[in-house]
Amino acid sequence: MTQPAPPSPSLSDLRVQIDAIDLQLLTLLNNRALVAEKVGEVKKREGTAFFRPDRVAQVIDTIQQVNPGPLKNAHVAAIWREIMSACLALEAPQRVAVLGPAGTFCEQAAIEFFGGAADLIYCANFDEVFHATAAGSAQYGVVGVENSTEGMVTRSLDLFLHSPTHVIGEVTLLVRHNLLRLENSLEGIEVVLAHPLALAQCQAWLSKHLPHAERRPVSSNAEGARLATTNPAWAGLASERAATQFGLHIAAHAIQDDAYNRTRFAIICLPQTVGTPPPSGNDCTSLVVSVPNRPGAVHDLLVPLKTHGVSMTRFESRPARTGQWEYYFYIDIQGHPSQPNVASALKELQRLCAFYKVLGTYPVAE
Repeated sequence: MTQPAPPSPSLSDLRVQIDAIDLQLLTLLNNRALVAEKVGEVKKREGTAFFRPDRVAQVIDTIQQVNPGPLKNAHVAAIWREIMSACLALEAPQRVAVLGPAGTFCEQAAIEFFGGAADLIYCANFDEVFHATAAGSAQYGVVGVENSTEGMVTRSLDLFLHSPTHVIGEVTLLVRHNLLRLENSLEGIEVVLAHPLALAQCQAWLSKHLPHAERRPVSSNAEGARLATTNPAWAGLASERAATQFGLHIAAHAIQDDAYNRTRFAIICLPQTVGTPPPSGNDCTSLVVSVPNRPGAVHDLLVPLKTHGVSMTRFESRPARTGQWEYYFYIDIQGHPSQPNVASALKELQRLCAFYKVLGTYPVAE
């Protein structure tokens, strides 16, 4: 005679199990934090960097490889990044300059890279982010460099040219612009406020649904959301995070013209804060160069890359502002300078240039 199946545990029984597991997790996390504090003491004595993005990536990759599920690897990565961020804050809080106020996509990129325990310093524009990072009031900075719809963030390119900082990492965000205002309606909107790039990324939707509203550029999308709280006839274009931050209704969701609109952010710091990350197997090297103004000079830049089998993923030009119709060229290539073919290509390329600067080598964001 078959035995009846044991009864399934009740909801209250399962909650008791979860509560017990949570207590175990809390004990383990605090044990980890105690060890992290000791690591911080060793780093302080040795004068080594407290935050190492390659170490964070290594830990997360190791955890993901042994993850048996049912948690997805992406969720495991997010959990461990927050654990490491909280432990690092015990060693030494990391000061990170971002475009403010709170609620910007730049802030979101910083949290994704450094975790929620980072000490964020809000700046009015990317000029201030570069200045704060170069001056040392922030150890790191996060700046937008490229949008999949509107192309390069030209101000960032110009600031990279003479900044002593270099790029150590990148974050790519799926950017959804929402129409935020005090009223949960599209009626009566007279002004839409946002960063110029956001206004451009939503121009078709705005022309169709709010053709008579003024489009007013401001320093950031979060600033547009903040201003929308001051006038019921104003609306901002910003993230859901900004809507929560400023207590605004989302009058229209995801109004960007490109459904897959993405923005790429660069993580910058002084070389003495963190040096060039070691090779990850999927790296990008960014540089800016200029060449003498002669026939074929730009073509010649590409020859070393082809000769040594190095792939170029970006090529942008910006005026040198000398009045002589000269240009700087911003180039991204695949690979790390520790690779022989990349090193050889860069050495030959440098000989051809009147100006040559490596902006950074860093792992490519997934």
